[in-house]
Amino acid sequence: MNTVKATLAQCKAELLRTARNKRFVIFSIIMPVAFFFLFTSTVGNDAKVGGVNWSSYYLMSMTCYGIIGASFSTFSIRISRERSQGWIRLLRITPLPSWAYVVSKVAAQGIINLFIVIMMFVIGGLGKQISLPVSVWIESGLWIWIGGMSFMALGTLVGAMKNTDAVQVISTVLYMGLSILGGLWMPVESMSSTMQSISKFTPTYQLGHGAWNIIAGVAIDWSSIGILAAYVVVFMVLSSYILKKQEAV
Repeated sequence: MNTVKATLAQCKAELLRTARNKRFVIFSIIMPVAFFFLFTSTVGNDAKVGGVNWSSYYLMSMTCYGIIGASFSTFSIRISRERSQGWIRLLRITPLPSWAYVVSKVAAQGIINLFIVIMMFVIGGLGKQISLPVSVWIESGLWIWIGGMSFMALGTLVGAMKNTDAVQVISTVLYMGLSILGGLWMPVESMSSTMQSISKFTPTYQLGHGAWNIIAGVAIDWSSIGILAAYVVVFMVLSSYILKKQEAV
């Protein structure tokens, strides 16, 4: 019972720290909302992408963008900072088991991601009068929420570096680069054929692709699930290897 209370307290602390983090507010809330209204107003509500209304399509893109931003702008940087400050080493001499620390971080990030999904969907529905069947709202939201957790693995890999300043730069570059290349800013159809082929192997495209298919009434491509799962395995294996090497040193 004490361990459960300690885990919940740690999770609450993680949520409060994230809510007070300016990078999280800017990259995961302000930017996705601003881009959504800017590009839907510029392109127009009557435009369509792959037979899907542009506003609905771009709402899914920016929801994915916000979820990914949370993994890069807060999750990876916090892991790096806590490791560089010796916080994780300090936890080893406390009664709190290591698994409780991991669970609290994953649970807090999951709650944050769920908040972003609900927030973006409410803004899209009220601000742009986007009307989708309830089942589509739920399915697309679950896909983005569950699929978005795969970016925690990438955030963990980046956060394995102890140099927090380097992590901030790398996180920002990966966040922006993968989002653009994955077609979250603008549809991949606007890219060259070569760039389209490359983009389809990025985790950002696969996350967005699943959501775009759902609102278009198309079944989720199993290749998207496979590619995202493969990325999770690779990122976790690499981050575990790096962390073990650093501990050995």
